[in-house]
Amino acid sequence: MVLVISGGSSGIGKATARLFATKGWTVYELSRSGKSTEGINHIDCDVTNYQSTAKAVETVAKQEGKINLVVCNAGFGISGAVEFTSTDDVRRQMDVNFIGTFNLTKAVLPYLRSQRGGRIIMISSVAAVLPIPYQAFYSASKAAINALALALRNEVAPFNIYVSAIMPGDVKTGFTASRQKTLEGADVYANLQKSVATMEHDEQNGMTTDFIASIVWKVANKRCPAPLYTTGFLYKVFVLLEKLLPKRLSNYIVGKLY
Repeated sequence: MVLVISGGSSGIGKATARLFATKGWTVYELSRSGKSTEGINHIDCDVTNYQSTAKAVETVAKQEGKINLVVCNAGFGISGAVEFTSTDDVRRQMDVNFIGTFNLTKAVLPYLRSQRGGRIIMISSVAAVLPIPYQAFYSASKAAINALALALRNEVAPFNIYVSAIMPGDVKTGFTASRQKTLEGADVYANLQKSVATMEHDEQNGMTTDFIASIVWKVANKRCPAPLYTTGFLYKVFVLLEKLLPKRLSNYIVGKLY
């Protein structure tokens, strides 16, 4: 069984690549900064560039003759007030999180169709359905991933290809330290710094990457995986309440939390 995973050099991606390798899978990790380790084959790849991504996928297909699972995991986050966020920062956020997911998906689909089957798992976030203040564009990028997963799932169903998005809540990774924070406008938006600090505290006390990797493993091995999965009991409750409560109330609660 062959796994291709983007952003596998750290965090959730690294834990997932390691878990699948220990389960006997052949693992290919695509990133700009990773390196090959025991059981994990690294390929230099910039997922924001389609040619780079397509070349990496072609390399795997030629070497292995098949691809069973693709995990679109590469991503990063920005934070700041919408009013003071630059268009360039927004574009970069969408390029990595959403366009990167699209590029890897687009590159692998011809191979999955030709072999009449396969799995695609996209790493989204609870923020996709519960957008977080001062993290609007990260939330938007993950909401776009959910929409992509749901629409694509119906498109590729005739080819026995299953598409799912996994929505983790807070996870303790290096993602927190690497977040691109914009504090411009903190004198106008009094809650900006407190909100971001609360979010980062929750992340550093969040779920482990190994736990999220175990969820990816479970979804990958389900006979008929669901379109969307939320990880963590508390986050499942939050997502359920978002569905049941009036949008005004659920959004108000999120605002009070941050």
